[in-house]
Amino acid sequence: MYHLTEETDEDWWEVEALYDLCFAPGREALSSYRLRDGVDPVPHLSLIARDESGILAGAIRYWPVVIVGDGGSHDALLLGPVAVHPTRQGEGLGGHLIRESLLVAQGQGTQRVMLVGDAPYYARFGFSKLDGVEMPPPTNPDRVLAYRLEDGTWDGVAGTVTKVTCEPAGSAGSL
Repeated sequence: MYHLTEETDEDWWEVEALYDLCFAPGREALSSYRLRDGVDPVPHLSLIARDESGILAGAIRYWPVVIVGDGGSHDALLLGPVAVHPTRQGEGLGGHLIRESLLVAQGQGTQRVMLVGDAPYYARFGFSKLDGVEMPPPTNPDRVLAYRLEDGTWDGVAGTVTKVTCEPAGSAGSL
């Protein structure tokens, strides 16, 4: 059994160590990390899972981004990374973190969630290929996926995903 809570400042380094353990060296060189540099993860959506002994078993983070194109700019959330400690993988914890955080996002009025990932894996949670939205290179466009919290929220959204230069007006609920 796992206890999900919001990530706090005190959890930061422990979560970073989990990400280092779960992902290849150089993970921070990925283009998605350029969108996160100097930007705080979204509160209430960045969750951690601890076991009954208080040991960190998994974590998920979300980041605000802006999609800029000819049709204007559109706020979105970038999901990731999500990680589960290697000794806890295969228990469904990663899926639990994804599903629970998406429910929180929907409850906050979030309109758009995207990620860069493996389409067959994320399809089970409702993600599908996002056409017309480009992540910074060298991202494979087939790995840019969207989650539709409401029908039509991605209609007409096209352009390049860019870093948030300041917190969007309002809260994460406006994204």
